[in-house]
Amino acid sequence: MTDKTPVTVLGLGLMGSALAEALLAAGHPVTVWNRTPAKAAPLVAKGAVQASVPDEALAAGPLVIVCLSLYSDAGDVLAGASLTGRTVVQLTNGTPRQARALAETVTGRDGRYVDGGIMAVPQMIGKPGALILYSGDEAAFTEHRDVLAALAEPRHLGGDPGLAPLYDLALLDGMYGMLAGFYHGLALVRSENVEAAEFTPMAVAWLTAMLRSLPAGGRAVDTGEFGTDVSSITTSQVAFPGLIETCRDQGVDPWYLLPLRDLLDRAVAEGHGSDGLARMVTLLERG
Repeated sequence: MTDKTPVTVLGLGLMGSALAEALLAAGHPVTVWNRTPAKAAPLVAKGAVQASVPDEALAAGPLVIVCLSLYSDAGDVLAGASLTGRTVVQLTNGTPRQARALAETVTGRDGRYVDGGIMAVPQMIGKPGALILYSGDEAAFTEHRDVLAALAEPRHLGGDPGLAPLYDLALLDGMYGMLAGFYHGLALVRSENVEAAEFTPMAVAWLTAMLRSLPAGGRAVDTGEFGTDVSSITTSQVAFPGLIETCRDQGVDPWYLLPLRDLLDRAVAEGHGSDGLARMVTLLERG
């Protein structure tokens, strides 16, 4: 017998399987369900119980972790189910609007709802450095915090279930912007047959140095004090035509830079040329 909380995991893709495996390793009784039953076999071999239908899985314990491909899949699986006494932790990637709608569905069926954003890849689950952001029912989160800690560091952002997916997508936004810049720069140097192995260490050092400016930029946004003695919007605006021209000369598509150029032009036209780049946040907020 164990005094560990029984946990149900719905969805056994790469991430769902990693979540279930971490819970098993932590000693929790785990019930799993997946539309493709064969995916459960490795987990069953490690002690999981396989449910044949979602309702059977939902009945197995008080904590239900959902990690399906789409929010609509989660809605379909939970449709019509009795969720009395259940806490549903939704770890499917989605939008704030979808999270709030599913929260209404779950609470309308007498369940408690917590949404989450996984800031890790499957190989990181259950290991130091993994982070999962949560929002929604704080009492339910607190009750199950120790269970969720078996997956990753659990961090609760507030009672609005839309906060976790909002943070998740905002962090992904920053990641994709950084990666787009790196790969675009790599395409630029490759136009002169420079190997990635030569360029990459310089890019890592440069981007790491630039990351140190983010706290100051964040403070500027919070305080509304955008003055700078480092690099102004006008300085960047003046540099952009040459950057775009070089891309075209080298046969590299400048698509990634054009919206940034337009935003810089707009900022200068509105009288913000002497401000730091953080000022652009206020322009983006106006659409």
